[in-house]
Amino acid sequence: MINKILLCSAMIIFGGSVKYWELIGDNLNKAGWSWACVSAVDSNGRTIFVADAHRDDGKRFVVHADEKLTAFLELESQLEPSGHEIKTK
Repeated sequence: MINKILLCSAMIIFGGSVKYWELIGDNLNKAGWSWACVSAVDSNGRTIFVADAHRDDGKRFVVHADEKLTAFLELESQLEPSGHEIKTK
Protein backbone atom coordinates (compact mmCIF):
# COMPACT_ATOMS: atom_id res chain seq x y z
CA MET A 1 0.00 0.00 0.00
CA ILE A 2 2.82 2.40 0.88
CA ASN A 3 4.47 1.77 -2.51
CA LYS A 4 1.23 2.70 -4.30
CA ILE A 5 0.96 5.90 -2.27
CA LEU A 6 4.59 6.74 -3.05
CA LEU A 7 4.03 6.09 -6.73
CA CYS A 8 0.90 8.25 -6.87
CA SER A 9 2.61 11.05 -4.96
CA ALA A 10 5.63 10.94 -7.26
CA MET A 11 3.44 11.00 -10.35
CA ILE A 12 1.69 14.12 -9.07
CA ILE A 13 4.97 15.84 -8.15
CA PHE A 14 6.70 14.98 -11.43
CA GLY A 15 3.70 15.50 -13.67
CA GLY A 16 3.12 11.79 -14.30
CA SER A 17 6.45 11.29 -16.06
CA VAL A 18 8.28 9.42 -13.30
CA LYS A 19 8.95 5.72 -13.71
CA TYR A 20 8.63 3.57 -10.62
CA TRP A 21 11.88 1.72 -11.31
CA GLU A 22 13.64 5.11 -11.14
CA LEU A 23 12.25 5.65 -7.63
CA ILE A 24 13.55 2.24 -6.60
CA GLY A 25 16.95 3.12 -8.07
CA ASP A 26 16.98 6.38 -6.10
CA ASN A 27 16.15 4.48 -2.92
CA LEU A 28 18.99 2.03 -3.60
CA ASN A 29 21.40 4.96 -4.03
CA LYS A 30 20.21 6.56 -0.79
CA ALA A 31 20.83 3.25 1.00
CA GLY A 32 24.44 3.16 -0.24
CA TRP A 33 24.04 0.81 -3.20
CA SER A 34 25.24 1.25 -6.76
CA TRP A 35 23.05 -0.33 -9.40
CA ALA A 36 22.78 -1.05 -13.09
CA CYS A 37 20.24 -2.56 -15.43
CA VAL A 38 20.75 -4.02 -18.89
CA SER A 39 18.48 -5.73 -21.38
CA ALA A 40 19.45 -8.67 -23.54
CA VAL A 41 17.83 -11.13 -25.89
CA ASP A 42 17.89 -14.76 -24.76
CA SER A 43 18.27 -17.82 -26.99
CA ASN A 44 14.48 -17.93 -27.50
CA GLY A 45 14.38 -14.35 -28.80
CA ARG A 46 12.81 -12.92 -25.63
CA THR A 47 14.03 -9.68 -24.09
CA ILE A 48 15.20 -10.11 -20.51
CA PHE A 49 16.29 -7.46 -18.02
CA VAL A 50 19.13 -7.97 -15.58
CA ALA A 51 19.37 -5.62 -12.60
CA ASP A 52 22.37 -5.56 -10.28
CA ALA A 53 22.81 -3.81 -6.93
CA HIS A 54 26.22 -3.78 -5.26
CA ARG A 55 28.22 -2.00 -2.57
CA ASP A 56 31.88 -1.30 -1.92
CA ASP A 57 31.93 -3.90 0.88
CA GLY A 58 31.41 -6.69 -1.69
CA LYS A 59 27.70 -7.29 -1.13
CA ARG A 60 25.87 -7.86 -4.39
CA PHE A 61 22.44 -8.90 -5.60
CA VAL A 62 21.55 -9.73 -9.22
CA VAL A 63 18.07 -10.48 -10.61
CA HIS A 64 16.65 -11.11 -14.06
CA ALA A 65 13.07 -10.72 -15.23
CA ASP A 66 10.93 -10.35 -18.35
CA GLU A 67 10.23 -6.67 -17.57
CA LYS A 68 12.41 -3.88 -16.22
CA LEU A 69 9.97 -2.94 -13.48
CA THR A 70 9.74 -6.56 -12.34
CA ALA A 71 13.53 -6.73 -11.99
CA PHE A 72 13.57 -3.57 -9.87
CA LEU A 73 10.64 -4.75 -7.76
CA GLU A 74 12.61 -7.91 -7.01
CA LEU A 75 15.58 -5.80 -5.90
CA GLU A 76 13.25 -3.67 -3.78
CA SER A 77 11.72 -6.77 -2.20
CA GLN A 78 15.16 -7.66 -0.86
CA LEU A 79 15.40 -4.40 1.09
CA GLU A 80 15.09 -4.78 4.83
CA PRO A 81 12.26 -2.84 6.47
CA SER A 82 14.76 -0.15 7.47
CA GLY A 83 15.54 0.38 3.79
CA HIS A 84 19.29 0.37 4.45
CA GLU A 85 20.40 -3.07 3.36
CA ILE A 86 19.60 -5.69 0.82
CA LYS A 87 19.32 -9.15 2.32
CA THR A 88 21.76 -11.63 0.85
CA LYS A 89 20.62 -15.16 0.22
